[in-house]
Amino acid sequence: MTVEMQRKDLLNQVLTEIRTRRDEFEAKRHVPRDMVEQLKQLGVYRAHSPRCFGGDALSPSEFLKLIESISEADGSAGWVASFGSASLYLAALPKDTLARLYANGPDVAFAGGLFPVQPAEKVEGGWLVNGLWRFASGCKGADILGVGIGAGEGGKPLTAVLRPEDVEIIENWEVIGMRGTGSHDLRVKDAFVSDEWTFVRGGVPSIEEPIYQYPSIAYAAQVLAVVNLGIARAALDEVTQMAGGRSSITGAPKMADRAYLRISLAKAEASLRSARAFFYETTDSVWTSILRGDGVSPEQTSMLRLAATQAAREGASAVQSAYLLSGTAAIYDGHPMQRYLRDAMVVTQHAFLNESMYEGAGSVFLGVPPMRGYI
Repeated sequence: MTVEMQRKDLLNQVLTEIRTRRDEFEAKRHVPRDMVEQLKQLGVYRAHSPRCFGGDALSPSEFLKLIESISEADGSAGWVASFGSASLYLAALPKDTLARLYANGPDVAFAGGLFPVQPAEKVEGGWLVNGLWRFASGCKGADILGVGIGAGEGGKPLTAVLRPEDVEIIENWEVIGMRGTGSHDLRVKDAFVSDEWTFVRGGVPSIEEPIYQYPSIAYAAQVLAVVNLGIARAALDEVTQMAGGRSSITGAPKMADRAYLRISLAKAEASLRSARAFFYETTDSVWTSILRGDGVSPEQTSMLRLAATQAAREGASAVQSAYLLSGTAAIYDGHPMQRYLRDAMVVTQHAFLNESMYEGAGSVFLGVPPMRGYI
């Protein structure tokens, strides 16, 4: 068996277990640590770790397609796995700090409650950190945790990196969609964080490898948006499978025999595939530019963010279409379509993927200044 075949076999095994355990993730409201360990075996958390410290140096598209596959099995698992991309902004840590971070291997799982940014006291050699932060997805399975503090050079907020034992997890993730992400609050009290364990998110990397030229904030939007491409694929496959089943209890024709269903399913499929093509075309274009030595322009960064927003929203739209086509079967608790619908709508609510992203892209198209922080 070739190495490639072994990887595919391992991926299929892990995806099968994720599908088997997704109800468990919802009930526990987090992806358990043993599942995170299996994601590590897949290479999720070493995908973008520095090659000089044993990372795999995957291209953005390779990583995004891996997250898409995981999300097709379960949206929450895909969301937690997406933070394998965190190595991009962790690369802004000093190189000596990164050497310590990866001393035991490149499979480091990071999670962060970065907002709201909390004031921190500047002390000799670092910061005294106190505060409460929200939305720390994947925090219960993380090896290190980050929180947003103070103001760094140029007034930019810093991310302070802490050990899990220095952080209290407030288990308050009481939501309907994306229950398994474990996006709890983090509380820190009187923790000292040295300067070398802080960085500006999106700051200049200390590692000179191609992946660290990729726009980190735009990528943070992409890895979340691609979750909806996976969820949408699962939802459309689900309604396709349902369509070949028994006739309606009302005596109406089988789903597959209804013209409106065939038309709606085809439209949803076309819209999803179009958004997906735009998403990966833009990703590959930027990556090619980096490998060619041309860097990344503000216009390219804007296109990444636009493609991410479009993927998230078209994915959610495809899920809604699948739900509407599924009839009364989909209204029952425990039906897969319930989970797909709840999870897909949460993705669209993320600050990196909301309606304002279209305004930012439109501003760039028209040559007027976009909103602060867009690119």
